[in-house]
Formats: sequence, structure tokens, C-alpha cells
Amino acid sequence: MKATRAWQRRIKDILLISGSRQRSRLKRPVWIIVLVTFVIIFLITAFLYPPTTSAACYIFSSRDCTLFNEPSIFTARELSDEERRSHIVFREILNTPPIQSKNPKIAFLFLTPGTLHFEPLWDKFFRQGHEDRFSVYVHASREKPVHTSHYFIGRDIHRETVLKRKEGKKKKKLSKDGRARIKMQVVWGKFSMVEIERRLLARSLLDPDNQQFVLLSDSCVPLHNFDYVYNYLMLTNVSFIDCFVDLGPHGTGRYSERMMPEVEKNAFRKGSQVYYLPIPIFQF
Repeated sequence: MKATRAWQRRIKDILLISGSRQRSRLKRPVWIIVLVTFVIIFLITAFLYPPTTSAACYIFSSRDCTLFNEPSIFTARELSDEERRSHIVFREILNTPPIQSKNPKIAFLFLTPGTLHFEPLWDKFFRQGHEDRFSVYVHASREKPVHTSHYFIGRDIHRETVLKRKEGKKKKKLSKDGRARIKMQVVWGKFSMVEIERRLLARSLLDPDNQQFVLLSDSCVPLHNFDYVYNYLMLTNVSFIDCFVDLGPHGTGRYSERMMPEVEKNAFRKGSQVYYLPIPIFQF
């Protein structure tokens, strides 16, 4: 009896072991089938619904992804009559041969809201017996500056006055050609800043001896003496313009689609209110 019971137990154990092996063998094909089915469904979905963003193109390769790689095509806008006239004037200016000055000077263009706080430091910078080697131009956008240095006295450029034709019945002081003069408000970060910089450059270009042009703000100070700065700028033929990528709201966030097609978003940069331009840049 004991022997038969022992044999029965062994037979049960053998049956249990063989059953578990068969179950494990059955489970493997099921998981493989489920995985393959999931992959097939995923690929079919990706084919029927191609990626609509450039980020998905890094994972999938589709014919629609080529649209993201192709550059955007923008047609050039039609120029106004005033812009055409400006282009003609610029073309004539650029075709004019450069003037060789016997006494080249540096034009320091100060763009400031009001009084220059570092004017005493600039007075010390200029006070080295080099009065015939530089010119000073100051534009105060908010209030009339008070100067203490004789290098800055009488060098102010008054706030821009824009000529507009008489509109309506409002009485305004008109010029000889029937246009009214109004004050131009200069706002930081607006195109009015560019207009004032152009006005400073235009005023400095009236002096043919000005060969180098440096735009400065009220917070700029000289780090070297005048001889060092003069020799360095006169011996170089490149421009120095601050230009960098700013992904914040005051950088790329200020880009507008209306700048297209002249200025693309990937070419939009931010720069500080300081630059240096040699005279050849105006002859280019």
C-alpha cells in the first residue's frame, strides 16, 4: 500500500511539472503575438496620420516631413514711392567716391535721455590736447541736458521734428511748404530710436573729416586713454556691433511676422545701444 501511494504521488508531481512547462510554452507565443500586433497597429497609425510637427520628424520619416525642412517662401513686398526714392538717393550716395581726409577724426555720438552723468569723466578723456581729432554730438530724448564740459556745450541735436502736411482745421505753425512741425517722441525699443541714430549719423556725416563713428549711451565710460582708442579705431577696418540671441520676451519675443520677408525669425538678433562704424561702411 505504501509503495502504491508513493508511486501515485510521483505521478502527480510529474503531471504538475509537465503542465507548468506547457503553460509557460503557451504564454510565450501569446506575448509575442500581442507585441507584434501592437507594433503593426502603431506603424499603420503613423502611416495614415503623418506627423504634423517638426519634432515628430526626428522619430518618423515621412514625405510630409520634407515640408518642415524646406525654407519658408515669402514674396518680397512692393516698395512705396518714398522707399523707392530713398533707394535712389542711397544708390547715388554709395556711388560717390570716398573723401580722403587729411585730418581724420572720430565722431562720438551720445544718445541719452537727459544729462550725461559721466560727462566729467569724458571731459578728462578728451582733455589731452586732441581737440582736432574728434567730434562730439549729443541727442537727449527726454529733457534738455545741462553740460559742464566745453566739449559738450553747443553740440546738442534737438529732438526730431517731423514735417507733416496740414490736416483738418487745427491751427499749427506751418513751414514754407505748408507742412506742420511736431515733436517726435523717442521711446526705448521702438523704431524712433533708429530714427534718432540715423539723425546723429547724418549730422556727423556733414563733417568730411569724420572717418570713424561711435554710438554711445549715457552709461558708457572710456576704459583707455584717447591715444589708445584713436589709434585702435583708425587702424582697424571692421565694425563692432553687439549682436546676440535672446530667447526671452525682450529678445525673440519681440519679433513680428510683419518683418518678413526682409527679416526672418532665425536672423532676428538683439543688440545693445553701442556700436562702432568706420567710414567705408557708408561707401559699401
